Amino acid sequence: MFEAEDIREWRGHDVVDHERHKIGVLEAVYVDTATDQPAFATVTVGLPTRHRLVFVPLADATVGPDYLKVAYDKKQVKEAPSIGTDGELLAEDEKTVFAHYELAYRTGAGGERRLARR
Repeated sequence: MFEAEDIREWRGHDVVDHERHKIGVLEAVYVDTATDQPAFATVTVGLPTRHRLVFVPLADATVGPDYLKVAYDKKQVKEAPSIGTDGELLAEDEKTVFAHYELAYRTGAGGERRLARR
């Protein structure tokens, strides 16, 4: 798995799916608050005048020359929950992001949120 500081260096690089179809551009990394390990990334997608940020898990992601390859299909990623380019993932919306990828979602023991932007 990537170290959080390493994957941040890939901001601005292309994100591609498992068949190397371009999805968009890496915008930010979200870490799991329980482990402080990279868990999700936001990818800039959409038309130039209507960009939005979609979430994609970083599990099984790999890096190549000038791209980050994720383990999910381009269509699934583009249909993922999104926020505006100046938006923020709300705590109550985290569960929806995990559900889109059929991933288990649990808050912290004290009910704290699961993802934090780095």
